[in-house]
Amino acid sequence: MTPRQRAIEALELRVPDGLVPHLELEFQLSEQVFGKRALRGDDLKEVTGVKRQDMLKRNVEHWVEVAKAFDYSVITGLHWLPMEDQLASFEYMRQIAGDTYMLSAFVDGTFSIPSGENMMEHVVFLTERKQEALEQAQQRVESAIEHGLKLIRGGAEIVLMCADYCFNDGPFLSPAMFAEYVTPFLKQQCAAWNAAGAYTVKHTDGDIMPILDQLAASGARALHSLDPMAGVDIAEVKRLVGDRMCLIGNVNLAYVQSGTPAQITESARYCLRHGGVNQGGYIYATSNCIFFGVPIASYRHMLRVREEWGYPGAQP
Repeated sequence: MTPRQRAIEALELRVPDGLVPHLELEFQLSEQVFGKRALRGDDLKEVTGVKRQDMLKRNVEHWVEVAKAFDYSVITGLHWLPMEDQLASFEYMRQIAGDTYMLSAFVDGTFSIPSGENMMEHVVFLTERKQEALEQAQQRVESAIEHGLKLIRGGAEIVLMCADYCFNDGPFLSPAMFAEYVTPFLKQQCAAWNAAGAYTVKHTDGDIMPILDQLAASGARALHSLDPMAGVDIAEVKRLVGDRMCLIGNVNLAYVQSGTPAQITESARYCLRHGGVNQGGYIYATSNCIFFGVPIASYRHMLRVREEWGYPGAQP
């Protein structure tokens, strides 16, 4: 199976052949590991014509290099570019790598945790101007749906919805408010993109357990990141919703960032066992992403655990 095929099997809640599929929401160590700068939108300001095309092609080649090095099933990183450059990059990706990897879109119009400086204002908005808030929620999601559909039509097969809803001690909104201000709109997004043939993945950090039932009923095909630093136990999530959603995660990123090899091994094996490598519906990942500052040696250790225990029949 190709990496793409393994991911699809997992998203369909089956057990793929070979190693359990792997992805990371972001990989931010391009310069440290490969000596190359991954393109961001600002890098393309005032760049046009052949030079812009060449920069996009070289960027695609870099992300294929990253995917090969770490056995990713999904290409991420292209979301740092403007829409039209993402679409052009999708074409280059298919020319260079065929259908080896899934292409991703990052889109989410649902209300997320507001910034600290806007938090009080947002709470007042939701509680005192309810109808206006609901109208804004609808407008945001309709815009996001169209944005996502354009990327899907251009080649994206998996939509990563990255609005964060939870702190380490629970959701920003109570479950009742979440059911009113978020869930109906999340369902709209998932329904539209699922119908267009894409796989929808809901990402949120923090303690999701009070709203897990709503996330599972949203229509999202998978759930990331199952944050262990917020007390989320992948075994319990698997028991509760593993027959409805693929689980993505949740090797403790605190250990990958600053823990010991033994801690990384213990967390990784727990994820593989309970995620689960022999049950289907599981994709291996950290509990967030490989951000700037994560030691590459620790990440490679996490991947060696997968190579040893992440295949059907293994008993991690």
